Amino acid sequence: MAIKILSVDDEPDLELLIMQKFRRDIRKGIYEFVFANNGYQALDRLNEHPDIDFILSDINMPEMDGLTLLDRVKELNRPELKTVMVTAYGDMDNLRTAMNRGAFDFVNKPIDFKDLEITINKTIEQIQQIRESLRQRDQLVSIQQDLNVAKSIQLSLVPSEFPDRTDLEVFGMMKAAKDVGGDLYDFFQIDDEHFGFVIGDVAGKGVPGAIFMALSRTIIRTTGRDGKSAELCMAEANDLICEESIDSMFVTAFYGILNLKTGLFRYSNAGHCPPYLVRKDGSVEMLPTTKNMALGVMDGMPYGLKSVQLSPTDTIFLYTDGVPEAMNPESQIYTDEKVGAQLKELAGKSPKEVSEGMAEDVARHANGADQSDDITILCFEFKG
Repeated sequence: MAIKILSVDDEPDLELLIMQKFRRDIRKGIYEFVFANNGYQALDRLNEHPDIDFILSDINMPEMDGLTLLDRVKELNRPELKTVMVTAYGDMDNLRTAMNRGAFDFVNKPIDFKDLEITINKTIEQIQQIRESLRQRDQLVSIQQDLNVAKSIQLSLVPSEFPDRTDLEVFGMMKAAKDVGGDLYDFFQIDDEHFGFVIGDVAGKGVPGAIFMALSRTIIRTTGRDGKSAELCMAEANDLICEESIDSMFVTAFYGILNLKTGLFRYSNAGHCPPYLVRKDGSVEMLPTTKNMALGVMDGMPYGLKSVQLSPTDTIFLYTDGVPEAMNPESQIYTDEKVGAQLKELAGKSPKEVSEGMAEDVARHANGADQSDDITILCFEFKG
């Protein structure tokens, strides 16, 4: 594609001189020239030819001079459009003014065409660098817009409204380390007497983790709402996720079913962080794990089942490893011990207060350090 140059000069002979000096390059399609006699005509030419690469402008012209033209070109908000000024030798005041107003370079009259060609090539090189930077910026803006949409979609997949019930109180929160993350939480009513709770952590972050998270969440929710027991739900979800797994991705998951009448909580743990049980007397214990591997690693695997009896006001705290493994600037992690200790401090509070209190304590520990992993919490209180 030819380099298109707008030449702005009131000297009638300059157009013929330029066409003569650059005739070979014009025939070869290297250069294309557009001409104007003053600043007003130059602005018209810019409207007629939006693909002009740069402007070669005299300073002293009738009607609108080159310095005023510089100001008008700046208003076009085209950072890639550069202006090279043509000025009489020794006209230092006008030259300084032109450079202060944004001129890229200058050449002296009478024009040395070898020097002009060097200046043209230097200007075009700068323009190409700016255009590439703008292209990359636009690409990043587009990617960020896509990520914002993906984040909205992902957040729509996890519950944001919590049930208003007399027998159960629930709260969940998720904070991705990147624009989108690989954590998930979910809860749903199975029937009049049973409520399901899910939390998971995909082995992967960013967009791939988010896509796999959406897949895993859909599979677990679908199998769970069929009324299967926790261990059968995990086994079936594992087989389905294995079929869809790409690049050996997998997800650790915990699925538990609460009997709303009796308080019996049956659960199966697929390689996930063991939840905590906070008793009404303030004691805190970690739920025994079923010692099963993550979902998506190997199909046909059996999953175990364990249970714990809850009393009214007992709370279950589920979380992903972004909580105990949160780091501070000294690379010290929060630890499981601090999770347990903080839960003791928060005993007796509502699930929302427990979740937010834990998140605040983790943030205090991090002390401004970049979040290295997604942080997700799901907490519920059995009210009986």
